[in-house]
Order: sequence, then structure tokens, then C-alpha cells
Amino acid sequence: MPGGGTTHMQLAFKETVLSAGDASIPVLEIRRLTATGHQTVIITTARRLNPWVVAGRMFSRWCQENFFGYMMQHYDIDGLVQYGGEDLPGTLEVVNPARRALEKALKDSLGRIRRLHAELGAATLHNDGGDIQSRAERLQDIQRLEADRAALLAQRRHTPKKVPLASLPEGERPRQLAPLGKMLTDTVKMIAYRAETALVGLLRPHLAKEEEARALVRELFVSSADLEPDEQENTLTVRIHRMASRAHDQAIGALLAELNQLDFHHPETDARLIYQLV
Repeated sequence: MPGGGTTHMQLAFKETVLSAGDASIPVLEIRRLTATGHQTVIITTARRLNPWVVAGRMFSRWCQENFFGYMMQHYDIDGLVQYGGEDLPGTLEVVNPARRALEKALKDSLGRIRRLHAELGAATLHNDGGDIQSRAERLQDIQRLEADRAALLAQRRHTPKKVPLASLPEGERPRQLAPLGKMLTDTVKMIAYRAETALVGLLRPHLAKEEEARALVRELFVSSADLEPDEQENTLTVRIHRMASRAHDQAIGALLAELNQLDFHHPETDARLIYQLV
């Protein structure tokens, strides 16, 4: 991976040609097979690079983009610089929020229908015929969800994909970040991505799930702390208040111990940073 780590993927690749009329271009097609059986495709003109190098870089980039969405959800990273925004022209066409909501509802309903079909199939396969009521109720639920999905599909057909910006309510109109503000935001995003990912990596050996590690990092970012500078020793002690559970205290304690071993210094005073959990 670009950061130096390693991962395992099931990859297949071949060289092919994309054509449009009389024009054509040779490309490398790379496919990744996931544990669920889904295939993700990468098409690239970088045919001199090894396919696994391309896959590592591309999936690392996708992870960053997913992380940016995560940062906006949990930290409102774009909202921090909204004061530097600019209004967009009212004639500009944007994705219709109503269409997006319908797409999400359709995806959710399809997932529920598939789960019910799987449950019904398993019940039919392993049941001796005594639990007819349970299977009938599942079938009724499937029929109801399929009717709802048909109504959503009909509604989507009459909902445009894009609408003029001026047609949206004032509170739903997106704004464009000022160029300098956007550059600053993108830089902050990259720094935040690297910092939080590094902290989660240090916490993972002490916790069962990555989601738990990320939630604990978010809790750490907003937890209370005391700062104690020592000019004679040229140190700055950061005493962080304990977490909500003993397991989280142990994980954070191990994280702080590793940070102390890295011997960080304050960028302005050059004071050595000492982290403690109290």
C-alpha cells in the first residue's frame, strides 16, 4: 500500500482495448474479488505499473474518499470553513435531493426483501411443514415490501435526477468553498486522515473491532485534559481524563505509552510532550 503497509487481495488482470468509433486506446483491466463475491473493476492506462501496485494505490484512494465522508459526518470538517463559502449560480443543475432519498429507500427495501427471501428459503429447506404460519408471515412481508418498492420505482420515474439550484429550499442549497478555503480544507482532511488512521492502528491490537477503535479515538479527541508545562525540564505534560470503561482506559493507556516512546516535541516551544491518563 502507498503508506508502506501490506494487505491481501484476490486480483485478476488482462490487457484490453477500449474503442469509440475509429479511435481506440489500450488499457489494463484489473478486477478484485471480495469475500462477498462482488467484483470491483479498475481500468487504467498505466500499463507499465504492476497490477498489484495499481490496485493498492486505487483502493487506498477510495479508502481516503470514504474517510472524508466519515470526517464530514462525525467532525463536520467542511462546516469548519463555511464562512469562506461562495454562492453558486441558481441556474446550475445539482443532484436532486428527493431523487437521492428515493434511491436510498429503494436500496434499503431491496436489502430487506433479499433478507426475507433468504430466511424464507432457509425455513422451507429445514422445516418439516409444522411452521406454516411463520413462513406465511414472511411471504406477506415480502409481498408488502415488493408493493412498496414498486410504488417507489414509479415515483422515481417521475423524479428528475438533477434540478436547478434555485428550485431547492434555501437551507438545502450547496455552497462552493472559496478556492483558498478549499485548499486549506483538503490539506486539513489529509492531515486528519493520516493522524486518525495512525491512532486507530495503534489502538487496534487492544480492541476487538476497528469501529470500536474509531469511536474511542473520537471520544479521545473531545475528552477533557489538563496541561502542565515545566520550563526547567522543558516538558509539557498532557493529563487526559479517564474513559467510560476499564477496557477503554487500558487501550488508551497503551496508546499514550506508545506516543511517549515516539518522543514528540511541541512545534513552537520544542517542549517534550508527555501523555498521562489520570
